[in-house]
Amino acid sequence: MVHTSLANHPSRRALLTLATAALTAGATPAWARSGPEAAMSAASLAAPGKPWLVGGRLLHSTVLQSFAFDEENGLLYALQVVQGGVRLKGEQRTYTHAERVRRGDLCLNRLTTDGRLTGAMHLLGFGHGTAMGVEETSRAAMLWTEWDASSSGTGRGLCRFPFADGQVLRRDSGRLSVYRPVPGSSGNAVSVDPAAGTLLLRYRKAGRSRYRLYDLRRFKSGDFTPRTDFAQPGTELGLPYQGLALHGTDAYQLLGTAYGNGNTPASGGNARLYRIDAKRPSTVRRVRETTAPTLRPREPEGLAVLRGTGPWLYLGYTQGPAGNRAFSLYRKPIQ
Repeated sequence: MVHTSLANHPSRRALLTLATAALTAGATPAWARSGPEAAMSAASLAAPGKPWLVGGRLLHSTVLQSFAFDEENGLLYALQVVQGGVRLKGEQRTYTHAERVRRGDLCLNRLTTDGRLTGAMHLLGFGHGTAMGVEETSRAAMLWTEWDASSSGTGRGLCRFPFADGQVLRRDSGRLSVYRPVPGSSGNAVSVDPAAGTLLLRYRKAGRSRYRLYDLRRFKSGDFTPRTDFAQPGTELGLPYQGLALHGTDAYQLLGTAYGNGNTPASGGNARLYRIDAKRPSTVRRVRETTAPTLRPREPEGLAVLRGTGPWLYLGYTQGPAGNRAFSLYRKPIQ
């Protein structure tokens, strides 16, 4: 079947249940704030998140990978890998889900902040969707994702583009602004803070995972001189990398797996949440992430910061059986 717009999936619309209020109409725009808030306290970092959106569904039945907010327009964007059995516009055949993972084929969903799905586009050959960013501009929001998937299905660079409902973008599209800040790397993931003018890159090279903090304006001009370059903490745990968010120069990362053998609900789960001061990378806080202990399978998927009404740190978790995945978002204050 050919999927190019939401018309093929009317049943996927408006399936979220609000657990708490969404954005307030009179919120101060992110760029109007006076700068980054104080770093998140150890107590608030460790506290369980409160439910915000519960039981969400995206265009495809695959899991949420990452998400980000467009605060100017009251929108939520979310990435997922394309499900198996789908033939997109311009494709000669369908692909299995495993093939989509290896190819780095993503679906980018657009939702309102009350959870209504309003559009979707597809990104072919981009990556795994581990993280994403939204940069509000005077004309339209520009989206940042990983780009140019390797043979393992993860991005070797970054790209920037506007959302276009129903569009199928391929990695060689002329509609993309593309960046390769660390040649020879893979596992690229990105988060941006337009208010602070910062961009954070996570990458993997020579078997090691690292971060680089950049000036956003200079990065867009092609100046890839980082402010800092430092090792990703927590790699010794051997847990999958599940999310990235940036607030000023504070980086947040999420590690962990779904419940299963060796990671039972009784254990509290193995998810770990980190706050890293990207200016002084040796300053790291790590906590066991105890949000949503009753979800099944409770795989952590994605981090984002909502600035104008908080700031708040949002965490994503999957729920539901394979082939019919849903997601829920939880939040905790950045204090």
